[in-house]
Amino acid sequence: MLVKTEAVVLHSFKYGENRLIADLFTREHGRLSFIMNIPKTSKGRLKKQLFQPLSLIDVECDLRPNVQLQHLRDARMTDPFSSIPFEPAKLAISLFIAEFLYHALRGEREGNAQLFDYMTNSIRWLDAATTGYANFHLAFLMRLSRFLGFYPLIKEEGARSDTYFDLRAGTFCSEAPLHHDFLAPEEAAHIHTMMRMDFQTMHLFRMNRNERNRCLDIMLTYYQLHLPDFPELKSLPVLQELFRET
Repeated sequence: MLVKTEAVVLHSFKYGENRLIADLFTREHGRLSFIMNIPKTSKGRLKKQLFQPLSLIDVECDLRPNVQLQHLRDARMTDPFSSIPFEPAKLAISLFIAEFLYHALRGEREGNAQLFDYMTNSIRWLDAATTGYANFHLAFLMRLSRFLGFYPLIKEEGARSDTYFDLRAGTFCSEAPLHHDFLAPEEAAHIHTMMRMDFQTMHLFRMNRNERNRCLDIMLTYYQLHLPDFPELKSLPVLQELFRET
């Protein structure tokens, strides 16, 4: 079946002399993997540069059910980046987000327009931002959990400063759970902070690098508990060295 759809590039790697395998998240069909020939000349339709992490592209493919690697017929850039590849901090954030999504969206094999729009609007926001994006990855990961089904639930006691946070259940609670996967009240406050962030207001939440990295550690632990076999991320150490102060 010949289909045309919007897509976000999650990951790509060279396969053999002139072939490329790319994992994309598409608006209508969810996550798909493609194999394609990359010509050595500039005349071909498919160029390696189109498949950089988080690139926003339109694709045309012959979609076949139960095929692991689909064949891509055409791809075109929809929104060329103006800043992400050229600013080291944004590039580090984008590589982290792309690697994170590559693992987090493994089970998303059907179309999810709301999730796709959230991803693409977030990427466009980061590319356009000039300042105030040091907390971008924290706000992005927290709000992404809403689309994956485990956004934290605030009960009545969640407004108090002495509540625990159950990482397994994704809820605030007045007493420590019987298992070990929870945050004591001081650290549970980080969840409150991240839930209050959005891209327009996150610059108001001033953190030093250690505080930001601790919030990120909490978020990664939370995802690892809710997504089976979620691995350690190779791009994490570079991200952790960014933004000594807000």
